[in-house]
Parts: sequence; C-alpha cells; structure tokens
Amino acid sequence: MCDNILASPGRTDSDSMLFGKNSDRQCNEAQIVECLPGMDHAPGTPLTCTYVTLPQARRTHAVLLCRPCWGWGAEMGANEHGIVIGNQGIHARSPGPEEPALTGMDLVRLALERAYTAWQAVEVITSLLAQHGQGGNCGHLTPTYYNNGFMIADAREAYVLETVGREWLVERVQGVRTISNAYSIRTPLGVSPGLRTLIRDAGWSAEDDPDFAQAIANPHREHIGHAGARRATSTSLLRACQGRVSVQDTMNILRDHGDGTRYHPEWRAECLVQRTLCMHAGAEDRPGQTVGAMVSELRRHTAVHWVTGTAATCISIFKPVFLEVPLPSFGPPPTDRFDARTLWWRHEQVHRAALLSDFGTFLEAIRPERDALETQFRARVASVLDGGDALERARVIEACWREALALEERWRERIALSVPQPGAHTRAWETLNRIAGLEPLRQELRPAPASG
Repeated sequence: MCDNILASPGRTDSDSMLFGKNSDRQCNEAQIVECLPGMDHAPGTPLTCTYVTLPQARRTHAVLLCRPCWGWGAEMGANEHGIVIGNQGIHARSPGPEEPALTGMDLVRLALERAYTAWQAVEVITSLLAQHGQGGNCGHLTPTYYNNGFMIADAREAYVLETVGREWLVERVQGVRTISNAYSIRTPLGVSPGLRTLIRDAGWSAEDDPDFAQAIANPHREHIGHAGARRATSTSLLRACQGRVSVQDTMNILRDHGDGTRYHPEWRAECLVQRTLCMHAGAEDRPGQTVGAMVSELRRHTAVHWVTGTAATCISIFKPVFLEVPLPSFGPPPTDRFDARTLWWRHEQVHRAALLSDFGTFLEAIRPERDALETQFRARVASVLDGGDALERARVIEACWREALALEERWRERIALSVPQPGAHTRAWETLNRIAGLEPLRQELRPAPASG
C-alpha cells in the first residue's frame, strides 16, 4: 500500500513540480536510502535485477534510490536529470504475475538509470515490459503479487502509467494528481497495442473504448487497503491548498491521519484500523506501515529531494538531498534484522516504543521541534538552491542531516522509559520484534540502579 501525490507548475507556490510518496510495506522491511553515481558499462555487460538478468545499458545515470532492503529495485527515487518515479501495486481482474520477471521496483530503478526525461522513462518501462514482463514475489515475510502503477515526473511534465501484465495505459498529468493501490486512468493518452484485445478477450468489457479503470480493476480487491478512500483524501488535501501547493504542504499530506476533510496531524487510536495516508501497523490483520517517505521539488535547472530514511512519516524528519553532492554518512544499510548502528532501526525503536505507549502524546510533544527544524532546513537549502556551489551545498546537507540525527537521539531519550499497554496490538508487535531481533528501547536505555 502506497500513496503518490503530485502538483504541477502553475499549482505550486514556487512554480515547480512537486512530488511526494509514502512507501507502505511490511513492518520489518527496512528501507535503504542510497545515492549511486553515473557509470559507463562495456557492451554485453549483464545486469542482475531482483529475479532476472538482462543486458546493461551503455550509460547509467546517477540516482537517488529508496528501496526495500531485500530487493535490487526501488520504491521511489530520482536521477541526475531531474526525473522522479514512484510505484505501487495495483490489482487487476486477472491475478498478479507470479513467474519471476522484472518487479515494479526494478522498473523504477531501470527507468531512472536510463531516461533523460519523464516521457522517456515511460518509454523505458513500457519497452522493458514488452521484452521481459513483470512478476515475482514482491512481499517480505508474506508473499505478494501484483501489477504496477507509476507516477513519473520531471520539471516540465508528469505522467501516470498503469500496467496489467505486459500491457499498459498512460495519462498525462495536468494540475494535481494522486494515485494509490487501484487503477485510476479512465481516458488514457495512449494504450499498448494489446490492451484492448486483452480486455475484450477476457470478457472485462465489449466496448472499443471502455472506462479502462473500471474494466481492468478487480472489484473484490478494492476494500484491501482502502485505496479509493486514501486517494480521495490525498486529492482533497492537495486541492485544499488552492493552487499554491508548497513543499511543506506536500510533507503535511504525507503525514495525514485524517479523512480528507482537512489536514489532520493528530493521531488517534482509530488510526490503527483506518487506512490513513501516514500508516501505522496495528494488530495481526494490519501488517503494513509507512516505512519511508520522499518529497521532491523539481525546477527547470535544479532539484532538491527530501527523504526520511525512516518509517512513520509523522515522527520522521525530512532531510535534504542534492544528487550532485555526497549523501552524508548515517550508518550502514539496514537489513530486516535489528542493527542499532542503522538510522532506520534506531528510529524504529522509537516508533514502536511510542506506538505501544501513548503515541498521540509523543507526537504532539515532538511535532513543534520537527516542524521548526524542517523550516530551518528549507531556508538553508533555499539559500544555496540557485546560487550555491557544490561545496556550499555539501556543507548545508551535512549540517541538516547531523542536526536531524541529533534531534532524533533526544527523542529516543524521551521515549526510553515508556511502558507498553497490554493487548493484541502489543502482542503482535512483540512477535514482529522477536522476528527482527529488536530489543525494546526501554530496556536498552534504562538507567542502572544506584549503588549502595
């Protein structure tokens, strides 16, 4: 379950393209944030993706990737040419392909590494689909199979691409647009040569130009994840910004815990059963949560990206990234096993301790600090966005990450002695913690008793 949001130039306060995504995956599925340099490759070089091997491109671009720890591909990312892409699983009337092939996340990374424009990224993905197909298990502890939808943008234009098997349909975005885990394109800009035949032969519609989303979508999967309600919420919140969407607005929407009537920063116990945009796992029937988030501001000649590198967008800090300067050091890449050296798992200790005690109170306590620090970060980034050189940008990025990590350490101390509340929710988390080898934060940081 994921949510992508986008506001195009003319609808934003800076006349830039704004993109945001929450990556919702299984609870122990730590997400890696990494920047990889552009590279030249010898002809015939093989490329091993998550399940399949294909020929490598002669040139791959520098990329920022946010990816599950177990996979080669990325849930979301950006490249040096100002392209951003996010994907999500969508469910057609036919089952998701189980035969190992390219995953949707593989297609995100391949398009970022190979494309120079948003439209070329569409062409890269559709060409690879035709040649290699999509499929394979995209779950972590629980096998999951699905088709994929993508939101693809650069500074000038944006597209939504939705797929079923090797077939696809694409829509050009105007204004604001959101996607969730359901087909949404009704009148496409273009479709693959075989899509209409597939729809007709499968008996999904006899019309030459059907309502594509209605024809393809599996009506029996609509309730899973409440994708329609989540998309309605994100769309309503974007439109409420009245054509002046800001980076702050985009971050706020990804942190929403409400129903779309207004931005709801507050957290309530109902958030464990409702499918909110900022998602927290609940008991055994609620295994997924937001494991990472990204916001991108794309301008004609430059781009700045904001990543959490941590789960739970509402209690995470968006930290800036420029692709042309090094990503600061913040520990080794996480796996699905607890490692206190990693940013993702250290933050997850805080998240889980807060969830099992009084999460709402903790969120309200740290929210002013979070917002104030991010406001400072945006001001510093703005000061070097148009005129700063690479060294100045690197100093700003390094300082922002250092201060964000320091604030999160203070949050750890604040939540360290929280007492879990009994119940099914706590028991479910205790099971997940045992699987990951995670030590409860209250035990790790509990002060030793005084001597004598």
